[in-house]
Amino acid sequence: MKTINRLTNYFSKLEIALWLTSITLIISSFCIFDRTNYMTLIASLIGVTSIIINAKGNPLGQFLMIIFSLLYGIISYTFSYYGEMITYLGMTMPMALFSLVAWLRHPFKGRKSEVEVNQISKRETLFMSLLAIIITIIFYFILKYFNTANLYPSTLSVTTTFIAVYLTFRRSPYFSIAYAANDIVLIVLWVLASIADRKYISVVVCFIAFLFNDIYGFINWKVMEKRQK
Repeated sequence: MKTINRLTNYFSKLEIALWLTSITLIISSFCIFDRTNYMTLIASLIGVTSIIINAKGNPLGQFLMIIFSLLYGIISYTFSYYGEMITYLGMTMPMALFSLVAWLRHPFKGRKSEVEVNQISKRETLFMSLLAIIITIIFYFILKYFNTANLYPSTLSVTTTFIAVYLTFRRSPYFSIAYAANDIVLIVLWVLASIADRKYISVVVCFIAFLFNDIYGFINWKVMEKRQK
């Protein structure tokens, strides 16, 4: 009972409603369209929980993102989305680990449950953009070599993911916007996959839920930024 009270005090009513709605949609879509691949269900539930905790600036969200990245990489492999597999296992997962360390090292006023919001300069934004372009070009040829399904949106997913993980590591509020952009790309990718196999519709629903949670995450981080200042 005490644990439930702590959770309800920590999360706002809107956050609880958003999380409950998300997991209800995810479980319902799994029961309707899949009912066999429980790894997809588990990954989706961990992922959406990670996002709502990240929205609070809590490093625990980055720990959950490490687990999600591992599971999602395996799921992507099943549909030959090698770009997603390589991106999440080789980029998102290690960067989530680095972000976990960075968030723990920069608590707001010593509170380990809330990271200190950071702003990046225009020069660093330009540096990040150049890196994103270079990585996109390199990954395009790598993914083309491996005959990755839906090559162009898969390559675009690499770009948005890189920007998202970079901004997460740097504790910028805009990491959620980058993840929201990535969610849109992934919705397109998995809609294309679901045309071939309807069980992937549950993955589409998962990323739709992610999209709304990431949008909320950006809004909350801007509120955090204003409060911390």
